[in-house]
Amino acid sequence: MSGVETRKLPLPHDARGRVLPGDAACPGCPIPIALKVVSAVFGEKAILVIPACCTSVILGTYPGQAIKASVVHVPFASAAAVASGVSQALRSRGIKDAYVIAWAGDGGTADIGMAALSGAAERNEDIIYIMYDNEAYMNTGIQRSSSTPKGAWTTTTPTGKIENKKDVARILIAHGVPYVATSSIGYPHDLYSKLQRAKNIEGFRFIHVHAPCPPGWRFEPQYTVRVAKLAVETGLWILYEYHNGKLTLSGPSRPYIDPAKRKPVEEYIKLQGRFRAVTEDLINEIKKYVDENWHWIKKMSQ
Repeated sequence: MSGVETRKLPLPHDARGRVLPGDAACPGCPIPIALKVVSAVFGEKAILVIPACCTSVILGTYPGQAIKASVVHVPFASAAAVASGVSQALRSRGIKDAYVIAWAGDGGTADIGMAALSGAAERNEDIIYIMYDNEAYMNTGIQRSSSTPKGAWTTTTPTGKIENKKDVARILIAHGVPYVATSSIGYPHDLYSKLQRAKNIEGFRFIHVHAPCPPGWRFEPQYTVRVAKLAVETGLWILYEYHNGKLTLSGPSRPYIDPAKRKPVEEYIKLQGRFRAVTEDLINEIKKYVDENWHWIKKMSQ
């Protein structure tokens, strides 16, 4: 991307071989993209705790699962609680070379799993929680979640959601946990760097991955990465890290602290059929929402 310095981090050559072909993902699905980065960092030392979500279908079950890692499939609300138990069990057995990763969608995190998530964060459990955010309940019919953005069509918001998106990363920062980061499948090296940092931190770590969904967002599958990058380039999705009380803006988002360098939000919206009913007034509200988020980022990073 023009004007942004990026550090090219080499991914392990066998990362691709750990997320196997022939999974049940939709064309253009962002989930395998993110899982390949996770596998590049943790390999077969990862223990994935996955509640009901698209991923539980995509990966399948043992012995036919589509990833070379240990996978625990759990009920919708329990990912953080089960991951906490697995972590404690490993610790009691003296096993220190495994990484417990709760991997859940926005429904299982921002809504149904919020109580367990908050409890694990409050206890500072030694787990990594990754929320892949496709902004609706995609696996059960594209119903709205609290992570669905304002104006977006879903089957339960046919004229567009009227509330703003819940900011889960900000909620976790308020818990005082050691590490919180936002990321995007459009910037895999940024995600790789953040997972590497999280790997070497003890305690509760949360990574929020923006993951555009072609069927749910109503765009053609070949545009997944383009849509993901536009979310960052318009300033709608801000990449940052919060570590030990300090917030740092990530490289891909740094140019867009200057509003003049951001692309118009209309470029992001027009690619997605879920925003087909958005009015000019609503676009202005979205722009205000973007400005408010950047005001918070500037205040926190001072």
